[in-house]
Amino acid sequence: MTGAQLALASGALITLGLVLAVWRLVPAAPDLGDVVERLSPTYGRRRRGAVDVPVTGGKERVGLWAMRNLPGGVWGRVPNRELALLRISLPRYYGEKITFALLGLVFPSVLVLVVGLFGFQVPVVVPVAASLALAGALWFLPNLNVRDDAKRGRLEFHRALGAYVDLVALERNSGSGPRQAMEAAAGIGHSWVFHRVGEELARSRWSGQAPWDALTKLADEVGVPELADLADIMRLSGEEGAQVYATLRARSTALRTALLTNAQGKANELSERMVVPGSLLGVVFIALLVTPPLLRLLTS
Repeated sequence: MTGAQLALASGALITLGLVLAVWRLVPAAPDLGDVVERLSPTYGRRRRGAVDVPVTGGKERVGLWAMRNLPGGVWGRVPNRELALLRISLPRYYGEKITFALLGLVFPSVLVLVVGLFGFQVPVVVPVAASLALAGALWFLPNLNVRDDAKRGRLEFHRALGAYVDLVALERNSGSGPRQAMEAAAGIGHSWVFHRVGEELARSRWSGQAPWDALTKLADEVGVPELADLADIMRLSGEEGAQVYATLRARSTALRTALLTNAQGKANELSERMVVPGSLLGVVFIALLVTPPLLRLLTS
């Protein structure tokens, strides 16, 4: 082992020791519900008879280990609504963060070791700093991925919701009851939005919950307030017998108008961005035309 490799290994061990020491010194943020459950007299019997939730992959296993052992303060703000919209579990999300951070921590050291095999010597400070910086950057990469995917998912949800409201209005106008209209409309579409709404309605049927309460809960869970508006309209129809056909059609029209306005705003923004490259291209073209006569005047 060369001196550089020994220094890298020593630095990695020292860094790992410091990380473990800080981890043990950081105060944990206990969950109040978990603490109360632990203080209950039946906790021991439930714990002995409990069955662990099955996991489907390595990321979930890493995430479960992290949830049980790492302090809660290291995660920062957890995007619960985005995860609920994308149906990504917390163990998988935590596992992705730890996996990306470990990759960022290991990759620079491995790269330096490979470069060292060809005779190039790199100062020890470079891989250590690069490992810490890359690990910190990749730690937040799952947050950005979840935020971007959730943004596209909400846009698709809004588009499908306009069609769903129209279908509910047609079913309600044909004489179906509020629950039957909502369930039948959810069964017509084949996108994941219709399936998600249909699952919530089916769950509410088996649990004895009102369908509008289930949609209100889903709207709060995924961060789509327009779905809660639909639930409020259907609540009036189910509890007070109000005629909601015109209201539903007006609501679907408003949803489509909002989507169209948003699309037009983005198109105008892109058009404004294209003005600067076009102007620069015109300046360059004029400069090409003017430069030869100017050079002839200066040299004459």
